Amino acid sequence: MIQVEQLRKVFGDTTAVDDLSFSASGGEIFGLLGPNGAGKTTTLNCICGLLTPTSGRIRVLQYDVSRDGSAARRFLGVVPQELALYEDLSAMENLQYWGGACGMRNPVLKTRAEEILAAIGLADRAKERVRRFSGGMKRRLNFGCGILHSPKLVLLDEPTVGVDPQSRVYLLDLVRAQARGGACVLYTTHYMEEAEALCDRLAIVDHGRIIAEGTVPELRALSGERDLLRLSGIFPAEKVKYALKELPELELVQADSNGLIISVTEAPRRLPAIFAALQSAEAEIREVNLTQSSLETLFIKLTGKQLRE
Repeated sequence: MIQVEQLRKVFGDTTAVDDLSFSASGGEIFGLLGPNGAGKTTTLNCICGLLTPTSGRIRVLQYDVSRDGSAARRFLGVVPQELALYEDLSAMENLQYWGGACGMRNPVLKTRAEEILAAIGLADRAKERVRRFSGGMKRRLNFGCGILHSPKLVLLDEPTVGVDPQSRVYLLDLVRAQARGGACVLYTTHYMEEAEALCDRLAIVDHGRIIAEGTVPELRALSGERDLLRLSGIFPAEKVKYALKELPELELVQADSNGLIISVTEAPRRLPAIFAALQSAEAEIREVNLTQSSLETLFIKLTGKQLRE
């Protein structure tokens, strides 16, 4: 359904996307997981034609986006991070406007708009101006506008940012329904929990590059089922490295005079030995944070920083 090959996008001296490749099929939810600024939105903008790639190739179904952009876009549904709604129009009028932009006409358009309003839980607010909607309601309507024309490929850019927990659950159920209906869903997020719960496969992205890809179990396995221990304080670097070297199944991921990141198996059981070793190295521990094995553990292990930075 979607194939991205060696995609690269450069803005002046900044490389936003750097040799990025992946593919996804119908009925699949493929996630791009990474911090803000990782290149996720730029990738989606290249796919839907808002940006021209510096190099690389993108195919939607059998169509090359650069050569056959108008044909490729017929199969796309885009739900942008920024709300694409007219607040002085009603929910129904927004749906009819965007449906018309996609070539839909009445009576099919009206019937489909009514179906979408029911699916997103806004049937009773169809004639109300959008300016009176809550943030979660606007997010749901934004989603509805993107899937109104039953696209084969749905691009979702951080669709749950800033929504209440109830609307988040509603939106995630709507995403799953698209995949169950046979659509390919490309989902960007910096929420680890969403990626773990929603995606069939995902790619972890940082600085425009894919640093790991696979199913959630496959990615968890890459972390070696290890926990991450983060400590802040004062740490004499050479003494600390020497003291921790004596402990088995422990890896010092990052170390400086103010903090340590340690990858270790069964961290809760190993804490007394770790603290004793650091004390012998004349370290002063001021704060301790333990992250047990997860996608964020893998991200920190690969990049040395937290996912939401």
